Amino acid sequence: MTYAPERLHAEVAYVAYHFHWTRDEILDLDHHERRRWVREIAHINTRMNEGG
Repeated sequence: MTYAPERLHAEVAYVAYHFHWTRDEILDLDHHERRRWVREIAHINTRMNEGG
């Protein structure tokens, strides 16, 4: 299965923006680990937006 380049770029940009990790650091993560960090960032953002 091929991972859509647009989705990969979006994930890399999202993690890099929030955690200030480099492109290479993020691309070194396997797909599942990178998706987990994306979910964790989303949870953090949700909690912050809800005032918690």
